[in-house]
Amino acid sequence: MFKKLTPVQLVVLSFMTVIITGAILLMLPFSSTSNKFTDPITAIFTATSATCVTGLVVVDTGTHWSLFGQIVILLLIQIGGLGYMTISTFFLIFSNRRITLRQRFMLKEGLNVYKLTGIISFARTIFFTVLFFEGLGAFALSLRFLRNFAPIKSAWMGIFHSISAFCNSGFDITGGFKSFTGYVNDLTLNLTIMTLIIFGGIGFYVIWEILNKIKDRFTSGERKKLSLHSKLALRITAMLIITGAIVIFLIEWNNPGTMASLPLRGKILSSFFHSITPRTAGFNTLNTSMMNPATLLFTIFLMFIGGSPGGTAGGIKTTTFAVVIFLLFSAFKEKTPITSNGRTIKLSIVRRAVFIMGFAIFIILVSTFSILIAQGQKFSLLQVLFEVTSAFGTVGLTTGITRELSSFSRIVIIATMFIGRIGPLSFILSFATRKEKIHPEYPEEEVAVG
Repeated sequence: MFKKLTPVQLVVLSFMTVIITGAILLMLPFSSTSNKFTDPITAIFTATSATCVTGLVVVDTGTHWSLFGQIVILLLIQIGGLGYMTISTFFLIFSNRRITLRQRFMLKEGLNVYKLTGIISFARTIFFTVLFFEGLGAFALSLRFLRNFAPIKSAWMGIFHSISAFCNSGFDITGGFKSFTGYVNDLTLNLTIMTLIIFGGIGFYVIWEILNKIKDRFTSGERKKLSLHSKLALRITAMLIITGAIVIFLIEWNNPGTMASLPLRGKILSSFFHSITPRTAGFNTLNTSMMNPATLLFTIFLMFIGGSPGGTAGGIKTTTFAVVIFLLFSAFKEKTPITSNGRTIKLSIVRRAVFIMGFAIFIILVSTFSILIAQGQKFSLLQVLFEVTSAFGTVGLTTGITRELSSFSRIVIIATMFIGRIGPLSFILSFATRKEKIHPEYPEEEVAVG
């Protein structure tokens, strides 16, 4: 049966299996602090949010779930962030088991990379990269939390938030739905969390290329150039972070509900934090519900773009956004082919980017429309659009309406998170069971547009 499934379908099925298993475990009495069964919708919502590394919650992670429940959530975050196929491959590699061609294709789909060459070496690099960043982050955060908590508690807080940040999930166990608002001026926590989010969301392929470039520079003295993919991912990421921080700082600096009472350091830290966290981590150091509507709208834009391919982030991805921008400029100048940095971008890639953006907009609009029908009198359009985009981009930021969503609205958000995590293209391809027929070419004809 499984041999008939395509690698894309197996990736989708693996996510569904992990979510269902996690939901069953979270429903059990010993998963909650009250030792009572958790209702199915809440369990499925939490399991989906954790596996899809989103961070939206309908119950407080730090107070509702027991230690066992929090461990389940953390495992779901780690599996969801790296992908079941990736973690399975880790075990095969380090047990010296043979990796079949089919498993390599599955790994390629799960990691969202465009090359099959060197995929096993790539997987090894991912393993040690994850171990390095999550370990270093856990150590730094544990030392910081040691000022406020007992050693064992601070160690657990450090481990949980390090994995949550690197996997761009946004789950926290600080309690009271307050995320890191109590640490808005804290330099150690802010810099650690921001660093983990950036490296988790930049894409493993980019990290792999940079490491290989450094290695070749010191071993052979050869200066290799980064691929166009890595250049675009790095440049768009840097541009969005810096632009986002400036915009948020200018809009929010005198907002009494967010930055007005903060010292300059707190304003700068929170500006960068809230520029980085929509890419797509979901932590917050400011009260999101008190933000200016213009800031919320700009944050929606950042959440929609998200991180880079092949990492733990969601959204349409930075490179997709870049390709669509190139297409717009090319159309404006009436120039073909589409080029960047002295390279021509394949037409198939351009088509894929346009499809991903179009389908993402479609899903967000349908989900927003559905929730507005169900609860439009309770929430504003901006609140619902923010929530839905956060779900699709697997961000986890909210204006505070998640807990008040009806069962129907929660199901809509669950579906949106799932589609957003596996990706619009993978979602569509998972339904493809046979090859398309070759269609004849027809004569061209003009159509008036605009």
